[in-house]
Amino acid sequence: MKRLSDEPFSCAMVQNENYQNDQMTITYEQTGRSTNTDAQGMREMQARVYEQRNEQYLLVKAPPASGKSRAMMFVALDKLAHQGIRKVIVAVPEKSIGRSFLPTPLKRNGFFVDWSVPVYFNLCDVENEKDKVKRFKEFVEPFTKAQTLVCTHATLRFALKELRDEQLNDLFFGIDEFHHTSADADNGLGELVRRLMNRTNAHILAMTGSYFRGDGTPVLRQEDQIRFTPVQFTYYDQLNGYRYLKSLGLGYHFYRGHYLSALHKVLDTRQKTLIHIPVTNSKAAGAYDKFEQVKQIIDLIGSRVDEDYNTSIITVRTKDGRLLKVADLVEPDVEHRRRVQGYLQRMKRREDVDIIIAMGMAKEGFDWEWCEHCLTIGVRGSLTEIVQIIGRCTRDSEGKEHAQFTNLIAAPDETQDDVVVAVNDMLKAITASLLMEQVMAPKWNFKTTRDDEDSNGDPRRRIVVEGLKPLGTERARQIVEEDLDELKAGILQHPLIHEAIEGVAPEIINKVYIPKIVEELHPELEEEEVEAVSQRVVLDFVLKGKNIVEDVENSEGGRLVKIANTFINIDDLNINLIEAVNPFQRAYEIMSNEIDAPVLRAIQDAIEDKKINMDIDEAKRIYLNVFQEWRKEHSELPSLKDPDLTVRRMAEAIRILKNYKIRYELGLDMPESKRKKK
Repeated sequence: MKRLSDEPFSCAMVQNENYQNDQMTITYEQTGRSTNTDAQGMREMQARVYEQRNEQYLLVKAPPASGKSRAMMFVALDKLAHQGIRKVIVAVPEKSIGRSFLPTPLKRNGFFVDWSVPVYFNLCDVENEKDKVKRFKEFVEPFTKAQTLVCTHATLRFALKELRDEQLNDLFFGIDEFHHTSADADNGLGELVRRLMNRTNAHILAMTGSYFRGDGTPVLRQEDQIRFTPVQFTYYDQLNGYRYLKSLGLGYHFYRGHYLSALHKVLDTRQKTLIHIPVTNSKAAGAYDKFEQVKQIIDLIGSRVDEDYNTSIITVRTKDGRLLKVADLVEPDVEHRRRVQGYLQRMKRREDVDIIIAMGMAKEGFDWEWCEHCLTIGVRGSLTEIVQIIGRCTRDSEGKEHAQFTNLIAAPDETQDDVVVAVNDMLKAITASLLMEQVMAPKWNFKTTRDDEDSNGDPRRRIVVEGLKPLGTERARQIVEEDLDELKAGILQHPLIHEAIEGVAPEIINKVYIPKIVEELHPELEEEEVEAVSQRVVLDFVLKGKNIVEDVENSEGGRLVKIANTFINIDDLNINLIEAVNPFQRAYEIMSNEIDAPVLRAIQDAIEDKKINMDIDEAKRIYLNVFQEWRKEHSELPSLKDPDLTVRRMAEAIRILKNYKIRYELGLDMPESKRKKK
């Protein structure tokens, strides 16, 4: 790895007062390498992938909007033309993402052939699942001349169940959003990948914008992962090479009351904004259903002027007279949503839409290059979802210098200091995931505001989770607070769970088997209490790194970053990203240190240091007692690749001390008081 000083970092800090509410600000060099193309029409990331085109198994980890879809096209076409592959199958998680693989002219930009997909074999446009499987099976047959097919992950799973291994030989499988795969034996996509690798000669290109699942299960088993040739392109690589986009900001803003009373403080109608509202009946939504929320937000923007019958785009006049185009993806009418989605897919200009309001849509794979601000309301239970949403606003676009992610959250009942520590954990996890590391989300203790205020649970990681049933009785609270480990042990040892390991979906285990066992072990609980306790059992299993039916190693480790087969505790990353706490509405916002390219690299190095089994005290001892004697006889520094274990250990000690010094100089070193609190 290159030293920090070998990289052309930009040290400029953002000074624009409009960015003062950013909780995390990352600045970049704007080299243009991420969007400029070479003689074959490839961006920097795509060229990196294409260099590895002869590998049988490729794993591409690159952010949203970096050009992964086209990278897959380049590799697939080369395999068809030069590597003996007879057919290409591209699988995406949902049919709307299939539009990324529509026919694309590549020759005009220098590539040797265009990408094409027959309409008949674009299975993302076929409604009936049986028809999809029938066409898939027809495509695989040797007599079919077509060479490319696009389908969903679900169609791929269903179709391969009806095909023999030998029918899958000499095929290329491009699997998009690969984080949907799991090392878990119950994961259908994961089992499919293992089948292709172990029982056929098929080629695989797996690609994802977030190489983590947010739970305790890795994307790939270690023995499978080492067979893939990795190509990694992080947010640092992408944004540092953009032409226009200079900075990315992440902000957490806490409010009192209802979010609609605080929304005007974070919604700037002069920015292209994607708003994700909370689901109906969630704490953040309160008494408003999703349709009333949309109405209230539009009223906040201004007054409704018109709705285009052909596109269902709403025109709103702001109080200062500007006309804005608003797209409503929450409206229940199917035809309305179809018209809006069609309009958004066809839009070609920045002025075509100003604000998009969504709830469950417009996340993974959604493409709006002019989006400047992702405003997400309510606690998100998935770190994967947060990173996917961040990716909606990080495309390079002329006139867009700053991209912002804002999470507007009801203020927890804990002290500000405790919330600051918890948010710092979340920022470390987000930063690690943006650097394409496998991440398990920070662990919290969960409660709703209706839970009794005098709970004896550890308050330091407590935060509201949407949809949890309250612990309405003293007995239910006692089980969760005092007997949860014993209850989990009883569940793991129960014959029903062992019988369910083979062939039972995790949802059934979580929603049927776990409550049944809880009811059996605690017959004194009423039905509502059983459900509330069961929910907390499942959450505790998952967020402590345990699958219900599989004891995951080091499950008590807390907040983890998963690197290969090594678990690293986020608490061990002594990175301080918090700078100040400022008033916001009737609560507060938490501000972080600005994070520029050197800081991102320092965090990456801190993660890499955790692969070395050595703490700072041991590094100091080696430096003072071993290295000082060694250097008297050697002019060069010790090498990490030296065959002598003692020399390698000295090199590791020097690396750790160097990175520690850099973090200290950048102000990232965690204060001792914070470490003790954690």
